[in-house]
Amino acid sequence: MTPERLQRITEMLDKRQPELTVCMEGVHKTHNLAAVVRSCDAVGVSDVHAVWKNAQMQVRGGSAAGSQNWVKVHNYSKTEAAIAALKKQNMQVLVTNLSSTAVDFREIDYTKPTAIILGQEKFGASETALALADQDIVIPMVGMVQSLNVSVACSVVLYEAQRQRQLAGMYEQPRISEERRQQVLFEGGHPIFAEACQRKGLPYPKIDQDGQIIASDEWWQKMQMNRDAWQHLDD
Repeated sequence: MTPERLQRITEMLDKRQPELTVCMEGVHKTHNLAAVVRSCDAVGVSDVHAVWKNAQMQVRGGSAAGSQNWVKVHNYSKTEAAIAALKKQNMQVLVTNLSSTAVDFREIDYTKPTAIILGQEKFGASETALALADQDIVIPMVGMVQSLNVSVACSVVLYEAQRQRQLAGMYEQPRISEERRQQVLFEGGHPIFAEACQRKGLPYPKIDQDGQIIASDEWWQKMQMNRDAWQHLDD
């Protein structure tokens, strides 16, 4: 990894906001999936969540959602499981929805751990999501249409969250865990070795302050060998 690439990745990681996330519930159009993940990366969101309504949708959509190598996508088959995972992280769960109980999205305190649920393109959020969320939010509109494209709505809300967090100084100190930092440094700085680790079932090594791999001789041997030839090293 070059010093320039190490600096770029490190600067990105130092701005990550692990307590801010988005959950796409049934969003399935590939351009929307990619646009949502791109917006998340742009404002410092490190993880997004996706509820897939069927296996075919996950295969088609998962490819687009994973196109951003810097944002981790967590997949679910049920809305209940996704929201339970978010609440386990003590996040307030918001859902974009035009209703009598919805509040202007700018009235929310996004300096709190926050998850934003985005509903399916045509039908919006499910009854399950609406029932389990802590608050409906709405983007005020004065035109003839009542809603924005899902990826546009995502960006609007996220940039309000970014504005509030910047004012609170939350981008000034690194917030991401060391474990996640090491993972991203290895995958982003040494992608060929990362792919080999995944293929061979090898653990990721540590990355030092200069962006170089710290690993044992045995790890390097296994990296250069087929998995079938590992046995003599383990005996």
